[in-house]
Amino acid sequence: MRAAPLAGGVPGPDALRPLLDTVLGALRDGAAERGGPLPAGGPGAVAHRLREELGGAVLPDHGTGPDEALRTLVHALTAGAADPADPLCAAHLHTPPLAHAAAADLAVSVLNPSLDSWDQAPAASALEALVTAALAAELFPAATAPDALVTTGGTESNQLALLLARERHGSVTTVVGANAHHSLRRATWLLGLPEPVVVPAPNGTVDLASLDQALTELAGPPLLFAATAGTTDAGLVDPMPQIADLCAARGAELHVDAAYGGPLLFSATHRHLLDGLDRARSVAVDLHKLGWQPAAAGLLAVPEGADLAPLGHTAAYLNADDDTEAGLPDLLGRSLRTTRRADVLKTAVTLRALGRTGLGALVDVCMELAQHLADLVEKAPGLELYARPTLTTVLFRPYDADDTAVAAIRRTLLDQGRAVLGRAEADGRRWLKATLLNPHATPGDLEEIITLVEGSTAR
Repeated sequence: MRAAPLAGGVPGPDALRPLLDTVLGALRDGAAERGGPLPAGGPGAVAHRLREELGGAVLPDHGTGPDEALRTLVHALTAGAADPADPLCAAHLHTPPLAHAAAADLAVSVLNPSLDSWDQAPAASALEALVTAALAAELFPAATAPDALVTTGGTESNQLALLLARERHGSVTTVVGANAHHSLRRATWLLGLPEPVVVPAPNGTVDLASLDQALTELAGPPLLFAATAGTTDAGLVDPMPQIADLCAARGAELHVDAAYGGPLLFSATHRHLLDGLDRARSVAVDLHKLGWQPAAAGLLAVPEGADLAPLGHTAAYLNADDDTEAGLPDLLGRSLRTTRRADVLKTAVTLRALGRTGLGALVDVCMELAQHLADLVEKAPGLELYARPTLTTVLFRPYDADDTAVAAIRRTLLDQGRAVLGRAEADGRRWLKATLLNPHATPGDLEEIITLVEGSTAR
């Protein structure tokens, strides 16, 4: 049996070995050149250095060969990266990927299966079916036939949830909290649905009385309320048991955007924060957040696999009726995409390598880090804490800084390449945001974040 040819026509995985050494060396050297969580100088300086590195030749007349091209471009990308593996890179839901998951991603790139027909991905399609069923059972433990689709993340998962609701009912009125992710509003636009009805979230989570009033006043057409388990700005969780009760009483379906908070289910200590999640009609979860997978690794899970039937689609060259009747799996109904990577492999490797307890331990470490940073903020006389963190997001700001100054502190740290902090609007004010998703961060790293902010404030 002949191995598939790789780059340059050389057969077999052995062609990768010297190239991997080149890539690893360029990653190491680029990170050393950068010397911090992101490159200094801001967008103009980064773009200039990249152009200099490439010498203006993105598409040269004559190629430089794979070794030079990899060394140059990987080095340039690394030197100019915002590195989530650096503990001071803490702005977004952007995680350092687990090494074994990145290695699994390499295997997928080499094998290059496409999950749009069985004859392109025999084992990968079987593996995806096993993994999605197992993860759906985590989310809906009492369901008889739960299932999940692999997506590119919460945006695609939320869009699919609204699409499925529309197909069940012909149309649907979406209700969201003011704290909901922007992708829900965009999904209604893409699907030709009315703009969502927005209910207040005065403390960062949905106000139950306002939700009850909205669902009562809108009674009649099919309704879907999208709750949030892990808001982007502050990492807050809507009160799902009470929301599920209201939805049941008012005849509304419940979707939960748990892209951020969903992996708390792996933690015996913190899974109670997701009580009520299993009462949803659909749930979005991202494992490239609190799952430490290389992007993308999203899921849309449902308690009844039959709910996914509206996604069924036939293209004779991929899932002809006679092939399906003969037992070849029909994969087109597993996504709105056609060509689709076997992103499930990295997740499968992680689940096997770490197990539920190993993943839960990583979640617990990041949750503890957030509490520790909140302690440091409370002890710092010049800093104000927004609230004790629910998940791994900490909002804080200097007492004597107005909103303009808060934004300037963040941009100063970015420009210096010293720290990557996010920004959030809450309680009518602007806050610095630390999103702690690096389980290797130390208390000393958190103290450095405080020191850097205090130093920028003093200028």
